[in-house]
Amino acid sequence: MASDVWITFITVGNADQAYNIAKTVVEENLAACVNILPAVRSIYRWKGELCDDAECLLMAKTTPDVFPLLKARVKALHSYEVPEIIAVPVQDGHEPYLEWVKKETQPPSR
Repeated sequence: MASDVWITFITVGNADQAYNIAKTVVEENLAACVNILPAVRSIYRWKGELCDDAECLLMAKTTPDVFPLLKARVKALHSYEVPEIIAVPVQDGHEPYLEWVKKETQPPSR
């Protein structure tokens, strides 16, 4: 079932942090793949002020079972006070790719 795969969106302040987070979560099997979009512009309100910042966007493919571990790991690695870490279920997709994501994304053995 396609909803067994989630895409997690994570914004970071620079390319070095994007690479570090992406590499770590893939190495630790918390995501099967992470795409780094190196140049996004984020306009948002923070602590009453309008902000306009250059950021990188990560798109991590994971599963609902692993997402809590992924979220905790990203929070530990992230420099922001309140990082964006949001997950969206995949409704449909190329089934072999979705199966690969599920195979590559496994909770750590306990």
